Amino acid sequence: MLVNLKAMIVVLTVALTVFVFAKSECLRFIAENDYVRRRNVWLILTAAAFVSPNIWLYALLALPLLFWAGRRDTNPVALYVLAMQVIPPTISVEIPGVIVNKIFDLTNYRILSLAILLPATLRLLQEARGRKSGGLGRSDVMLLGYLGLQLLLLMPYESSTHTLRRAFLATIDVFLVYFTISRANASRGALLDTIATFALASTIYALLAVVETLKGWLLYGGIGAVWGSLDVFGYLFREGRLRAEVSAGHSITLGYMLAISFGFFLYLRAHFRSRLMAAFAPVCMWIGMIAAYARSPWVVAVCVLFAFWALSPAGLVRVVKGLIASAIIAGVVLASPIGPSVIENLPFVGAVGAETVSYRQRVAEESWRQIQEHPILGNPLVLKNLEDLRQGQGIIDLMNTYTNVAMFYGLIGLALFMSFFLTVTWKAYGAIKASRAVAPDDSRLGASLVACMAGSLVMMATGSFGGAFAQVCWVLAGLTAGYAQFVRRQHAERSRASVSTKIPAY
Repeated sequence: MLVNLKAMIVVLTVALTVFVFAKSECLRFIAENDYVRRRNVWLILTAAAFVSPNIWLYALLALPLLFWAGRRDTNPVALYVLAMQVIPPTISVEIPGVIVNKIFDLTNYRILSLAILLPATLRLLQEARGRKSGGLGRSDVMLLGYLGLQLLLLMPYESSTHTLRRAFLATIDVFLVYFTISRANASRGALLDTIATFALASTIYALLAVVETLKGWLLYGGIGAVWGSLDVFGYLFREGRLRAEVSAGHSITLGYMLAISFGFFLYLRAHFRSRLMAAFAPVCMWIGMIAAYARSPWVVAVCVLFAFWALSPAGLVRVVKGLIASAIIAGVVLASPIGPSVIENLPFVGAVGAETVSYRQRVAEESWRQIQEHPILGNPLVLKNLEDLRQGQGIIDLMNTYTNVAMFYGLIGLALFMSFFLTVTWKAYGAIKASRAVAPDDSRLGASLVACMAGSLVMMATGSFGGAFAQVCWVLAGLTAGYAQFVRRQHAERSRASVSTKIPAY
């Protein structure tokens, strides 16, 4: 417990520093009352997590506090994204049942869904009923189809109680997140509020990542130890240095979150008053990614950067200039004394971490064989055929989301999964083009979101879909869909205004 108290002091000190210095810039996007309330909620929940002897005490505080704050927040989704990583997503506890053995596993994400998103969704549905609007869109149907397929394929192997439980969890873990965010953030103000809040939280975690690496100390590791939910991965090192993970559950997911925030800052920084802050914020994300020492998020961040340039006005010129500047910087770095070390750590070509290459090759070969055996609907019990790939950590590290979906749910499942993300991205891309001439800043906002979606699709090719990675993807998809709705509504309003001005008055 003493170790947790020391960690709490470090976390709260870093967080308070960020909250104080970032406030003036954040208030350009966030209402002051919301900012103060969210800050206080985050600090209270973080302190409670470090001092609570179990997750039950934390949940008893978190549920009413988050419900109260969500009811008063002008944008509950922003409160949700700020509190998403208050505790690691790997920490869970079974809720025991009376008639059944257990109800479900309680996690921080589920606490947030029940306390914030569910009440917000009920209010949205009530408002939509009053306006006689709403309904499901194409992307909603695809996501429901993907989730429904998962339920159907496992039904023959489980009880009806288990199927009902999985249906409930799929609703609150996935569909509720996407549905609520895509509807509640279908306005410019709400979008800016949410991405600024997400970026604010990521700034805290980036700085904490630096502390973890420098001190060789996982600040949030003691919470799971006290609560009886040990981290499967624990301390991960590369070249003798600790790979920071903060509260993300893994260094790779931390790096991915920071890469997405880097994409958000590419847009937000243009609206900062302080040039120092505008320069520091994106660099801070890179410092955090380096501390995480996970190389696939580095690739994602680079993809996000070039995609943002390509989607912005004068995109081709920006991309060419970026390539030239990157080549010059790379040449200088490689010619410097640190050049050999940089090459050793580069993804795909470096020797650091090369011991995983043979394992990845084995996983790829076996995965392809399993897909060929069950190509249409997959095999939901495929893990039984992959036991020889289980590592010393007790896990089977399936490191490609697309392959995993195809193995478990077949090509039909993969088509539904990819169609959902590609549809959301394509609609937002169309909104970017529609905004370029009439609202350039809205176009740049869309460029940031679509670039982050493109980076996420790249990340899926290098990582397993779960934990904080999956959660951020659902959130990002909701924000991107909300952007497309916002631009479509703006375009319709401009069209109606244009028509009304052409009608002569008598």
